Amino acid sequence: MSRDPTFDLPTRPTRNYSRTTVEYEGSVVFGLTPEGHEVDDDHLDGLLVGVLDDGPYRYGDWFDLPMPLYTVHDDVTGDTFRAGIRDGTIELHVLPATEPPGLAALYDRLVATTDHEWAVDCRSDAPAGD
Repeated sequence: MSRDPTFDLPTRPTRNYSRTTVEYEGSVVFGLTPEGHEVDDDHLDGLLVGVLDDGPYRYGDWFDLPMPLYTVHDDVTGDTFRAGIRDGTIELHVLPATEPPGLAALYDRLVATTDHEWAVDCRSDAPAGD
């Protein structure tokens, strides 16, 4: 965990297309967790949506899942990624073309709207063949 995250990508997921589906191999997920505060998922969802509403984001929740999950596009950096809420953590799911500046910008906006520190960890699973 780090207090000064760089959002460097240890690997990249790959996107594979079939005639009917899109599948991803590998994953990179950054977990953003409030330090010293136990915050429920509904509160984190409200915080995330507030940051997304303030822009420069276009986002949508197109999935019927038991947790909030948004596809997010940053109009300034051009980055697209998924943002979800699970177990007191905001998760930023990297897509094949996601770059660190878009992830860092969302993190900076979250930090600016709260009065506590955020712990950041990165989990990755390399695509087959890496």
